[in-house]
Amino acid sequence: MKFVDEFRNFISKGNIIDLAVGVALGTAFNKIVTSLVEDILMPPIGKMLGGDD
Repeated sequence: MKFVDEFRNFISKGNIIDLAVGVALGTAFNKIVTSLVEDILMPPIGKMLGGDD
């Protein structure tokens, strides 16, 4: 029952909102980094190496 009590304490402190915001920011940051690599970094590298990237 200790886990259940700790979980209830976690929920009641509002940390779940912080966790949700962190997940949302992490997802957005992941999309930004993926776009940066695929659209900005890889095309010149592909041209230098003679590939189609």
